[in-house]
Amino acid sequence: MLLETRPEDGTMPGADARYTKTLGDLAGLYRDTAAFEAALAADSGAPVYWVESSTPEQGEGALTVGLSVMEPGTIGEEFYLTRGHLHRNAGRAEVYYGLSGHGVILMDSLQGESHALEIGPGQAVHIPGHWVHRSVNVGTTRLATLFAYAADAGQDYELIARAGGMRQLVVRDGDGWRTRPNPDHTGYRHD
Repeated sequence: MLLETRPEDGTMPGADARYTKTLGDLAGLYRDTAAFEAALAADSGAPVYWVESSTPEQGEGALTVGLSVMEPGTIGEEFYLTRGHLHRNAGRAEVYYGLSGHGVILMDSLQGESHALEIGPGQAVHIPGHWVHRSVNVGTTRLATLFAYAADAGQDYELIARAGGMRQLVVRDGDGWRTRPNPDHTGYRHD
């Protein structure tokens, strides 16, 4: 089956699922609550990020393939980011392939390792099973990535919230970015 992605307008024709997140949906993700409230007060309600995906078949070995698109922006010194997740079937891996923009894939293992890997056009990031992950747009244009994971993977979006956020924050550093430890992180408790 042919799956088309259009990163230039952030769509995937023929997708069978779509979800969007506005700034209001991201309450609690950013440490600077005053900056978040100020941004929310001025917000138009437009999506900050969205995902379109397709699962063309079911059963053993089936894949979900999709397009993840995130607008550029910051809240305080933190860049726009996705909620992030661990797969409910935690052993399932995922791959992201950069189509446009400049981003970071933030990854935490349940055992304490943490990585921040840049992604841009033509670059792929493999996320092994049992790793928590989220995307961060560190550029000045839309970040668009193609992703694929096992159709039975599922997502646990609450794990990060229960942990006080991921181990690292991705923050502005002059015209670039850097990571710094998240003082609110308390460790992951995977049920």
